[in-house]
Amino acid sequence: MGDMTKTEAGTGTGRRVSEARERLLGTAGRLFYAEGIHKVGVDRLVAEAKVTNATFYRHFRSKEDLAVAYLGSVDQAIRTQIGSLTAMDTPPDGILRGIGASLVEQIRSPGYRGCAFLNAAAEFPDPDHPVHRAVVQHRAWFLRTITGLFAEISAARAEHAGRHFVMLRDGAMSAGYLGDPVLAGETLLRGIEGLLRIHTARGLDEQAAPAPAPGRAAPAAATVSGIECSPPGA
Repeated sequence: MGDMTKTEAGTGTGRRVSEARERLLGTAGRLFYAEGIHKVGVDRLVAEAKVTNATFYRHFRSKEDLAVAYLGSVDQAIRTQIGSLTAMDTPPDGILRGIGASLVEQIRSPGYRGCAFLNAAAEFPDPDHPVHRAVVQHRAWFLRTITGLFAEISAARAEHAGRHFVMLRDGAMSAGYLGDPVLAGETLLRGIEGLLRIHTARGLDEQAAPAPAPGRAAPAAATVSGIECSPPGA
């Protein structure tokens, strides 16, 4: 009995400590996503989660530590969702369409405020900050996963298709928050269908076509100067 974990009210089985952590994580997820990580302070998190300051710091060293855990919970939810599609023996194109359909559902849901990871990266631009690193790690995993699904369809330029898919996803999630979520979702689904069609055809073409002549470079793309999306001097 000596290894029982202390709870807020005294000693017990440790269940309440776990519940307190889950309440903190759930409260953080709701507030951080809706209002931003920087705006929400520890005092408010403690009050809305109905825990004590001591309980907060027993589970999390700082608010940033809680923010990393919040992003970790979002990451795990996405992994579980994709894993459930894989476990159903869904073909890779079906999984990619399923991911797209899930994104559309999210974009059109009440309270939608964009991508949690992109939002967090904007708040923590320092690449060495733990929150920023958590964002980068999730996105690296997501890109690897998507690229792997395209590679199952065709290995030919699967990395290009994977990056294209992620860019479609990022654009749709931003457009769905800043503009019309219905149109953003429809555009995303059309983009995924077009990408799948092109990638599948490219794989078939590259299997049938002879290898390109050595030393022959692709034509350079035209560029337009003077268009800046960052503040002057940035």
